[in-house]
Amino acid sequence: MRLIIIGLYAVIGMILSLPVHLYFVILFKKNPLKSWQKAHSYVRGYFKGIMFLAGTKVTVKGEENLPDSAALYIANHRSYFDIIIMQTLVKRPIGFVAKKEFQKAPIFPLYMKDIGCLFLDRKNVRAGLDTINQGINNMKEGLSIGLYPEGTRNHKDELLPFKAGGYRIAEKSDSPMVLTALTGFDTIFEANKFHMIRSRHVTVEFSKPYYPSRMDPKERKEFYESIPDKIQAMLDNLNKESED
Repeated sequence: MRLIIIGLYAVIGMILSLPVHLYFVILFKKNPLKSWQKAHSYVRGYFKGIMFLAGTKVTVKGEENLPDSAALYIANHRSYFDIIIMQTLVKRPIGFVAKKEFQKAPIFPLYMKDIGCLFLDRKNVRAGLDTINQGINNMKEGLSIGLYPEGTRNHKDELLPFKAGGYRIAEKSDSPMVLTALTGFDTIFEANKFHMIRSRHVTVEFSKPYYPSRMDPKERKEFYESIPDKIQAMLDNLNKESED
């Protein structure tokens, strides 16, 4: 029943919001940052409705680490709820790097574009570089970006290999990177029998901000290589705390 209610809420909400989408499109041509801010506020409220209907409770650690400026959030990827919950926690406008296949979905991609999402073609190197450059420009304009370097949802305890190409978005825009650990997100939906939505308590932890543009090349290379281990350590610690 919870899944049906949320499905109806999502579909009806997107259809009724089409006039709002048109407003964001017009506003974007005049003032991209203001458009992202308005869209973020609107979608954030919409996603809070989904979380309420899903019965999702969130514990946040390291909220004081969230920078006042645009930032690149590097996170592990467990669920579609990653984006929903991150959108409600980050107080600045934030878009996400998504695979280009999402563009084929009905209506939903319109709102993804409104909040500043980028669609990445992982099979086309040139198109991928164009996406990264667009992310750099967007971040310079004030948009935060969420990046999931595993490239797909992963329900295992160990992280998948990270794809580091997107790190340049922070480096080239002189923006901070915030490492983000997400635990329990797939227990809301994907990990359940018959993919039913269940009321769950999940945890998010934000690291201190890192500034790769202010590191020398050797230090930056070592930092990039350490990112999976740093996030894995955060996840292991959160899982240990949940067991105690």
